[in-house]
This record gives sequence, C-alpha cells and structure tokens, in this order.
Amino acid sequence: MAKAETAQSYTEDLGKLVLRVTLGVLILLHGIGKVISGPDSILAMVANAGLPEAIGYLVYVGEVIAPLLMIAGLWTRAAAVLVAGNMVVAIALVNAREVFALSDMGGWAIELEGMYLFAAIAVALLGAGRISIGGRNGRWN
Repeated sequence: MAKAETAQSYTEDLGKLVLRVTLGVLILLHGIGKVISGPDSILAMVANAGLPEAIGYLVYVGEVIAPLLMIAGLWTRAAAVLVAGNMVVAIALVNAREVFALSDMGGWAIELEGMYLFAAIAVALLGAGRISIGGRNGRWN
C-alpha cells in the first residue's frame, strides 16, 4: 500500500511540475516580447484606462519575474497569484468586450487568456510539489 501511495504522490508532483513549468514558460515568452519591444505600448494602454502609468511596469513582474519563480518552484503560490492578477488586468484592459463572446469557430473568444488565468489559479491552489527548489514544504510552495 505504501508503494502505491508513493507512486501516486510522485505522479501528483510530476503533474504539478508540468503545469507550473508550462504556464511559466508560456507567460515568460510574452514577458520577453514585452522586454524586447519596450514598455511604451503597455504604459499607453494603462494611461488610456485612466490608471497611473507606472502601474504598467508591473507587467514585467507578472510576465517575467513571477514565471521565473514558478518555473524554479520558488514562492510558487505567490508567483501564481501574481500571474493570475496580471491576467485579470490584461483581460480587463484588452479583452473586456470579449469575456462573454464566442469566436468564429465557436470557442471562447479569450480562451488563451482564460487558460492562463485558470492555470495560474490551479498552480496557486496546488503549489509547486516536491520537484522544485522550494520543495513540497517550502514556504509559499
């Protein structure tokens, strides 16, 4: 019985690894694109929404720093909450009109953003697992 529990525990930790690394890499690629293109378009979008322009720099926290932490498995839950918050703001600023819309193919119009948001919520709830720098019992993992 103990061997079956150990195997199940390992596969759960492996699943957590796959989820957090996949989400981290995909969000990080968006962040790298923003680093390369510079902050001007993000700052303008934030300012046009009536928010302080400086808030636009938080996109780098949510799309560069937080994904790196998730990939490493360090402060994973906090990093996932940052990614989820980043996605909520991105949806509100860019895709608010499409939240209740379907695409031409019949799928949810913002399915990619939705997948990132709900995957981040799942990582925040599940934690990093033992296959991480922070380990299973690491603080915020």
